[in-house]
Amino acid sequence: MTPPLAITNVPALDDRRLRVELETLLEDTVNGGASVGYHAPLEPHWKRAFWDGVAAQLSAGAHRLLIARGPDGDVLGSVQLALCTKPNGAHRAEVQKLLVFTRHRRNGVARRLMAAVEDTARGLGRSLLVLDTLKGDSGEPFYEATGWRRAGLIPGYTVEADGAFHDTVLFYKTL
Repeated sequence: MTPPLAITNVPALDDRRLRVELETLLEDTVNGGASVGYHAPLEPHWKRAFWDGVAAQLSAGAHRLLIARGPDGDVLGSVQLALCTKPNGAHRAEVQKLLVFTRHRRNGVARRLMAAVEDTARGLGRSLLVLDTLKGDSGEPFYEATGWRRAGLIPGYTVEADGAFHDTVLFYKTL
């Protein structure tokens, strides 16, 4: 059963408490084994730098950050939407960094965040979404189960903590 939660669009990262929660979310996600660009254990400077980058993207206006909060107001997860700003891409966006605290996984939080980011994209006139995920990661069957279509595979896209090159799978969804 999905716990009650509220999903909100966060236009800026100027709330210190929220920043701390988001840094903890990234750390928990990476240390929990998710491949989101970093290796465990996540160094403190990386989590600050990551959210500083998101804050700058939000300020630039072509990025959206959605936060899922539980009934107590605590952050459960987040997802981002990067809007294409090129004239020939005003119809598309990239879903980035779906993060859910490990203790809240398998409770529908990710599904709700993905539905919300799709609704946000629709509201912004976007009709095509893309994303990528590590081949063999839990994201791969999740995206397939939520209606995303596999577009292809890029071999050796990332270097994971084991030092080996790993493939990434590209997905798309038409809204």
